[in-house]
Amino acid sequence: MDITYIYHSCFLLELTDATLLFDYFKGTLPPIRNDKPLYIFASHRHHDHFNPVIFSLFSHFPDVRFILSYDINKNHIPKPLLTKTVLLAPGQSVAFSHFQVCTLRSTDEGVAFFIKTPHYTLYHAGDLNHWYWQGEDESWNREMGRAYREEISKLSGHTIDLAFIPADPRLEDAFSLGAVEFAQTVCPRYIIPMHFREDTSASNRLKKLFLDMGLPTAVLPMEKPLQRLKI
Repeated sequence: MDITYIYHSCFLLELTDATLLFDYFKGTLPPIRNDKPLYIFASHRHHDHFNPVIFSLFSHFPDVRFILSYDINKNHIPKPLLTKTVLLAPGQSVAFSHFQVCTLRSTDEGVAFFIKTPHYTLYHAGDLNHWYWQGEDESWNREMGRAYREEISKLSGHTIDLAFIPADPRLEDAFSLGAVEFAQTVCPRYIIPMHFREDTSASNRLKKLFLDMGLPTAVLPMEKPLQRLKI
């Protein structure tokens, strides 16, 4: 599996028999092969995860599907592409030729994607995270943590090869809460941090924290657009 970091929470994954693009809203894209199916995911309606430009950018691909969160307005979808688009609410699933997609409820907006392919099991959190904001009412922060742990517990017992998890530096010392709790609950093989815009330092901070804590999940930092890695 080849992984290319685009920007913020957007990644391009090239599998043996399909290409997956998550949460594109801006940034330079590498050349994308048109000789295999292309699946475009958008986890929710926020402007830093969804841009209607995806429809004009990829409509010419011969085999393209759009997998969108239920909170994205259907009016954004061009009529000729409605038959190539599916909107998923939390707890729903859909099967394609190359994989199955299940969704979790975000603690912010939209959904997270849990994807089973013949060779890999993937997770893209979108904005499902333990959002602990300094200065927020403590009861709100406690409820956020409870809701987050309840949702990711649904993945306990599943083998996940690669998980894309927010490590947002705006959360200050709490930037790692969601990733650490996910690793302790689900134990994915790899985590790639995301949701940090230009402040990619959070990526290496998370890697060091996991090593210091002795967590078995490997953190793979992605520090610049179009950086690639293979797993």
